Amino acid sequence: MNKFSWPDLPSQTAFPIAKPGYPLIFGAAFVTFVFALLSLTPFALTGLVITFCICCFFRDPDRVVPNQKGAVVSPADGKVVFADKVEESRFVEGPCLKISIFMSVFNVHVNRIPYEGTVTKVSYYPGKFFSANLDKASQENEHNAVFLETPEGEKICTVQIAGLIARRIICKVQPGDKLIRGQRFGMICFGSRLDVYLPVYTKLNLSVGDKVKAGSSVLGYLN
Repeated sequence: MNKFSWPDLPSQTAFPIAKPGYPLIFGAAFVTFVFALLSLTPFALTGLVITFCICCFFRDPDRVVPNQKGAVVSPADGKVVFADKVEESRFVEGPCLKISIFMSVFNVHVNRIPYEGTVTKVSYYPGKFFSANLDKASQENEHNAVFLETPEGEKICTVQIAGLIARRIICKVQPGDKLIRGQRFGMICFGSRLDVYLPVYTKLNLSVGDKVKAGSSVLGYLN
């Protein structure tokens, strides 16, 4: 068996860009072009820098996913700010393992499914916009929860949480969709956080402060 696999078909471009970024990139490029035609050099250079920054934010690199048995991969790029058992949550009944990943504006913001399974529910909550690295962001910020049931019958929940700057959560999956580990399912624009709720017996493979990559880094093992 191969040690790694492609959850999505590899991109045909050298610098893949997530589709939600196209309107912003084209808009910024057009304004920059107008400034250049008008010989407004300082504005054109500023527009060029802004266009480049937007391209970098919406980058969507291909990722290979480890095929290790029971491996739960990270749904996001970023820094682990919480990884411990919680006795209760609004997303999972009873004790569970919660892992929180904070994404700065410099991280890739495309989100990936942590484990193969079937989507049982997608729940959106229009909340507030506290800084995503705060604990209260998990409960009070705007968020979108994707509930997944694995082939073994385990329940996993991945929650996209808007941050202080983020104002758009994108989720492309619906109940009934069958997904594979590491597959793209959405993104959050401009700084945010993802929480993952796993069975309480999951064996952790990381610590608070670790940096992880979506689809590639293993958060833990279900068995």
